[in-house]
Amino acid sequence: MDRSRPLHFREALLSRLGTPWARVVTLFARADWDEGALLMGFALVIGVGAGLGVVGFYHLIDAAYDLFITMIGTRLHITTHVAYRPALTALGLWAAWALVRRIPDGQNVADVQLAVAKRGGVLGWRDILVRTLASAVTLGSGGSAGSEGPTAVLGAGIGSIIGQGLRFDQRRLKILVGCGAGAGIAAAFNAPFAGAFFALEEVLGSFSIGAFSPVVIASVAGALTVRPFLGSHPAFHIPAYGTIRPAAIFVFYPLLGIVCGLWSAFYTRTFFATATAFSRARGPRWLRPVVGGLIVGLIVYASGGLLVGNGHLAIPTPIFGGIAWYFLLGIALAKSVATAVTLGSGGSGGVFTPTLFIGAALGGAMGRIGYLSFPNFGLHPQAWALVGMAGLVAGANRAPITAIFMVFEMTNDYQLVPPLMLVSVIAFAVARKAAPYGLYDGWLERRGEHLAHGADRALMDRIRTAEALDTHPIVVRPSDTLADVIAAAGRTRYPTLPVVDVDDVLLGVITYDGLRQAMLDRGVLAGVVLAADLAAPTEVVLPSDSLAVALRKMNARAIEVIPVVMSEAHPRIVGILSRADVLAAYERQLMHEV
Repeated sequence: MDRSRPLHFREALLSRLGTPWARVVTLFARADWDEGALLMGFALVIGVGAGLGVVGFYHLIDAAYDLFITMIGTRLHITTHVAYRPALTALGLWAAWALVRRIPDGQNVADVQLAVAKRGGVLGWRDILVRTLASAVTLGSGGSAGSEGPTAVLGAGIGSIIGQGLRFDQRRLKILVGCGAGAGIAAAFNAPFAGAFFALEEVLGSFSIGAFSPVVIASVAGALTVRPFLGSHPAFHIPAYGTIRPAAIFVFYPLLGIVCGLWSAFYTRTFFATATAFSRARGPRWLRPVVGGLIVGLIVYASGGLLVGNGHLAIPTPIFGGIAWYFLLGIALAKSVATAVTLGSGGSGGVFTPTLFIGAALGGAMGRIGYLSFPNFGLHPQAWALVGMAGLVAGANRAPITAIFMVFEMTNDYQLVPPLMLVSVIAFAVARKAAPYGLYDGWLERRGEHLAHGADRALMDRIRTAEALDTHPIVVRPSDTLADVIAAAGRTRYPTLPVVDVDDVLLGVITYDGLRQAMLDRGVLAGVVLAADLAAPTEVVLPSDSLAVALRKMNARAIEVIPVVMSEAHPRIVGILSRADVLAAYERQLMHEV
């Protein structure tokens, strides 16, 4: 992607708005604003803008669906309709492909993640608008895709435009992008908590205090904005279900978690294998969406329209365990394939709603099997379908917290919380073992990008600890007294003191907790306590190790700093590395590469 384009847009925008806008920008740059209040104020604006964008996008989808499916399709003879539906979907996918073929690959949720991690939150608004239009065409013509991805990207684009226009620094700009993405999801599903945690978990990769409040404000604003237009009811019709027995949660629901995790791996592998197959297919590029549309149209027609519903956010009631288990498994399989073909052949849209659909069908099927096998145990297929939605989102999208909150907000039933949490965590763990990547990080991986929690993993692998360590740490000798150790602790900025001998060989470390405990416990013996008595074993890293290796070791031991030694065989200390040092080195390198 040409990363200069958004920057050119920002300069062009400022030049068109002229001197008055420049004065506004200067005011925000120079005024001593409270940062929290400033970001929350703009988060409110972004939330309202994202909500209105969702309303407009949904009306665009509905208009396309009403024109092509309802008005024309219902007037056709049944024999003509068999050919019309596949032909229409083929035309829709070709039109979507034609719209986006000249813009950079992406402009989906994964691309927003990439923009936050590597481009400082800079997004191009023209590409987003084109991709949004292409998604409406895909969905309105019967393609199997989701509407939530475009709404999240649209909201993120609004946040990015506002932040760029006001010349906010990268940290603030990233937060505003997260605000827009969260507001888009919250508005799409009428679920503010789910939107907020989606932005924090998937887009920003951080639950920091600075980001939490603005993202929550934006998500609430987005959900409230759409309610006068779309209603305050849940995004899906939630079927009635009975009481869930505690025994069923511990005995049967873990099986659902395992199945959801395995199906998530199958779904993601099918998704990317299909995209690879279409990209390698011979023949003209325009033929790929046509062939893909014909395949999807036939699958949708064979399902009686169950796979696409009315265009957006459609999970028909029978999917929630209302039909035979083998039909539900067939529908889950058909939806998995149809979504993979739709997006792999050139269509546009999201993967969140299809994942919920597949999870509902899979959970409903497992629930019906359980009900038939144990009729007196009080197993309810409808509840299994709802929990299955969360399980598949947790496994395929790698977003367990978002999955839990989304289904809970739709049902507002606390009895579902234990099975939701259990199934989501199990599905997430199983999916990670069964497939290396989910739908979002897998898409990035195919482009050579490696992101984790809002950071570029490849960048972390390239930076050596030698480039980030503090080469002059405060150390103590084994023979230093407790008073010497306390004095040294007052001079260091780290919560750890390395203990080294006269040759600078590391013998261990003294932590603040260990020092405090020694001061409390030793009493009259404090005068004879030496640093060697307080030294504890620790993990170490080498100067040639990457920051990714250092972070993994720090996370494994829950420590904030780690000594850097020449070699493990001869651990002569050369410095000390803290989490703050890691972050500073990462940001320096990121600024250099951007």
